[in-house]
Amino acid sequence: MKNTVLTSTHEALGAKIVPFAGYNMPVQYEGVNIEHETVRQAVGVFDVSHMGEFLIEGAYALDLIQKVSSNDASKLTVGKAQYSCLPNDNGGIVDDLIIYKIKEETYLLVVNASNIEKDWKWIQSKNDVGATMRNLSEDYSLLAIQGPKAIEAMQAITSHDLSAIKFYNFVVGDFAGIDHVIISATGYTGSGGFEIYCKNTEVKQIWDKVFEAGADYGIKPIGLAARDTLRLEMGYCLYGNDIDDTTSPIQAGLGWITKFSKEFTNSKALEAEKQKGIERKLIAFELDGRGIPRHGYDIVDSNGHKIGIVTSGTMSPSLGKGIGLGYVPTIFADVNSKINIQIRKNAIPATVVKLPFYKG
Repeated sequence: MKNTVLTSTHEALGAKIVPFAGYNMPVQYEGVNIEHETVRQAVGVFDVSHMGEFLIEGAYALDLIQKVSSNDASKLTVGKAQYSCLPNDNGGIVDDLIIYKIKEETYLLVVNASNIEKDWKWIQSKNDVGATMRNLSEDYSLLAIQGPKAIEAMQAITSHDLSAIKFYNFVVGDFAGIDHVIISATGYTGSGGFEIYCKNTEVKQIWDKVFEAGADYGIKPIGLAARDTLRLEMGYCLYGNDIDDTTSPIQAGLGWITKFSKEFTNSKALEAEKQKGIERKLIAFELDGRGIPRHGYDIVDSNGHKIGIVTSGTMSPSLGKGIGLGYVPTIFADVNSKINIQIRKNAIPATVVKLPFYKG
């Protein structure tokens, strides 16, 4: 297992450390519900330095990105980021990712930690255009400072007006006494805030100054367990659960990042799938009864027949009820449709709902 630069810091803070995507990562400190509430009401900090970062550069950088990604990266201007996915050749997804346009002919691709090697090989295999590729994953750290008080708490440690950075925009500038840091208004929680990309040699200084600056705002370190409950309340897909090598972006409700105005890997087949109509679809549901839906639980119809499977599920700290995502045939996918979640011997009634679960 690899450590992030901050692993010993998390241990000193009393974090429970677990193996995740090849790294020793903090899963929780005080407890999931307390940490979840901190991000929803104040400000919390995640160490997500296990994520992967690839730099794609040169005259053919955009050509490569357009070929491997589903969204239209030609729409990006410097200072903007875009959510996208890497389709495979068989109708599934290699990974989902964020693409940043750092400057003309320079793009940063941020990929999931568990897929770094797979993604790198995949993109490399498609690079017949001669784009320059650099894998920076081992050299860079990433902090997510999330919550409604993030702007106010962090403004003192940067000269940039944080309130002026719109969602999915970023600046490269000074932060916590370090120059050339990426301050990005992206996040995975639905409660606002920033993601800070810096070199490994800089992250401890930034972490310490972030906690100093946030002391009066109730800032706390947050583990991966609360990150999962926060993202699920927003209905954000988690690779390996809700999307994978077998799920198409159309089935997963990611048609909005799948742009057929250009050609990309498997685009013809995905476009045909969209035009024909899909047979199964990722839905969001809330339990009508008591219980906690979990990944892998069966979704059943009123006769007890299995119609699908829960891909993500939890007890929502904000809503106080069981929520989840899962794939079902499209006839069961309409909002307000009634389904059942098989929890041990009981089929618990549930209702298909519109995302996000958490409305803020």
